[in-house]
Amino acid sequence: MPPFGSISRRRLISILKKLRFTGPFSGGRHEFMVRGNTVLTIPNRHAGDIGVGLLAIILKQAGISRSEWERV
Repeated sequence: MPPFGSISRRRLISILKKLRFTGPFSGGRHEFMVRGNTVLTIPNRHAGDIGVGLLAIILKQAGISRSEWERV
């Protein structure tokens, strides 16, 4: 169960795959992942982890609740 906190990009992608997202696919400036009609933009690679604020935004766009996130 991943805690709701900062997370690496690689770990984020692996958890999203467990939640039935496919990808990541190449996009314009960012890669994206898809589940049904939901298209989710993935942050680019950078030195640090993805912070709590950005993680909350990503989960909201993906339609994933915090409890669902912590159950994976």
